[in-house]
Amino acid sequence: MSGIREVELLFLLLLLFIVAFGQLARKIALPYPIVMIVGGVLIGFVPGIPQITLDPDLIFLVVLPPLLYASAWGTSWRDFRLNLTSILFLAFGLVGFTVIGVALLAPRVLSGFDWRLALVLGAVVAPTDAIAATSIARRIGLPSRIVDVLEGESLINDATGLLALEFAIALVVSGHVPTVGASLLTLAWLTVGGVGVGLLVGWIVYHVEKRIDDGPIEIALSILVPYAAYFFADAVHASGVLAVVASGLFLTRRSPYMFSPSVRLQIQSFWQSFTFVLNGLVFVLIGLQLPFILKSIRGYSHAQMIRDGAIFSVVLILLRLAWVFPGSWLANFVRCRLNHKIEKAPGPREVFVIGWTGMRGVVSLAAALSLPTMLENGSQFPQRNIIVFLTFCVILVTLVLQGLTLAPLVRRLGLANAGGPDCEEEEARRIVMEAAVSYLESAKESRPGVPGEIFDDIVEHYQHRLASLRPGEANPEHVTNHLSYLELSRETARVERQTAVRLRNEGRINDQVLRRIERELDLTESRFDNSGEE
Repeated sequence: MSGIREVELLFLLLLLFIVAFGQLARKIALPYPIVMIVGGVLIGFVPGIPQITLDPDLIFLVVLPPLLYASAWGTSWRDFRLNLTSILFLAFGLVGFTVIGVALLAPRVLSGFDWRLALVLGAVVAPTDAIAATSIARRIGLPSRIVDVLEGESLINDATGLLALEFAIALVVSGHVPTVGASLLTLAWLTVGGVGVGLLVGWIVYHVEKRIDDGPIEIALSILVPYAAYFFADAVHASGVLAVVASGLFLTRRSPYMFSPSVRLQIQSFWQSFTFVLNGLVFVLIGLQLPFILKSIRGYSHAQMIRDGAIFSVVLILLRLAWVFPGSWLANFVRCRLNHKIEKAPGPREVFVIGWTGMRGVVSLAAALSLPTMLENGSQFPQRNIIVFLTFCVILVTLVLQGLTLAPLVRRLGLANAGGPDCEEEEARRIVMEAAVSYLESAKESRPGVPGEIFDDIVEHYQHRLASLRPGEANPEHVTNHLSYLELSRETARVERQTAVRLRNEGRINDQVLRRIERELDLTESRFDNSGEE
């Protein structure tokens, strides 16, 4: 029982940290990954805090698949496809450039590193984090194209970084140098096999989903999807990361045909909470590792370790900036050749922001912790603990330093909310409402048995909503009437809610009846809130 109690205590502590740091991040208006990792670092040095180690298998097999799946689900396939050239130049080109650059530069600035160990280090820190960069970028209102590129890069580069790490470890542990042909074949199978497995899993789930209409069952199935894709891809030695991403992109495109409205609301609410807890768990755990990483290092002073960590972090930031400018030009050149038309290239301000938004996260730390402890000859893996420490430094510097400076930088460059209002969304809302009005007008003629006042009342509400989308063109009276309608609807919903609670408190209805009434009112008020944002 003592072991179970200890696990229970650790779990409770982690959840408490997530709740406390999440609320603190909300209070001080900072992205929660930054607050959680800093909070984890500070709490890790508190005497009496139990040791909570980060198990690489826990990250790769339990935490990573659902996080990647959620990110892929939230990605627009249209935008992913349009930016695919830029994404591939970052996910493949930048990863290779980073690995080679670190292999060449690290031995010159870090003591005890040769090019082989530097190759391992470069592969460990090459992938960017799928959550940190985009959560920060969306919060400060970056142009959607930059966010789409960053999100796509972080979805794919985990696979290329882990492949590079596999080759680098083999080079250090056994001295085996893979040939170029073998490396390309392995990369091709990882990519094709991973995408193929992901699409197959997505296709099967899609056809199963169409035959189910039950919220809890479909939520359970949605949890199963990323683990199944990752497991089967790994079983055939393909990329589990790409399998999860492919299944997510496939299913999100078909989600309008898979879920009923009530199930869709349930699944969205579940995954929003689930991914927040998982991300919070990951970032707090990263912060908690620092005291134990420091204890594992011998023969280095703290001043030397801090110096090496700072220098290496700067080297990594400069390598990314050195790649993104020529890489952006090359990506645009290739895109223009493939599409047979001239497309506007991203400006230097946008490219610099992409270069500055290279936050590292849990995949890098898990990769460092997964390094073997021994070589084939029985000796210890050289500089393993230093690699783990340097990886932690890179995560801390890129997440905290770059994360905190990104918003001022974006404002200084004039890119904050550069896109203005979401014209695409406004246009879509206008078109769907006009289609509804057109349907109602034709239905009024084809259904003589239904009183015309009913159709007129519904059409009037739609016209008021349309007026709120085009305040400059609409009758001011329509706009005012729509806003008044929303305000009165919210007030009446609150009256209904208060009355239902009073009836429960008086014993005239039970809690089950109250919850059913509350759910209907919650949906109603949510609709009014969304209408008010139009």
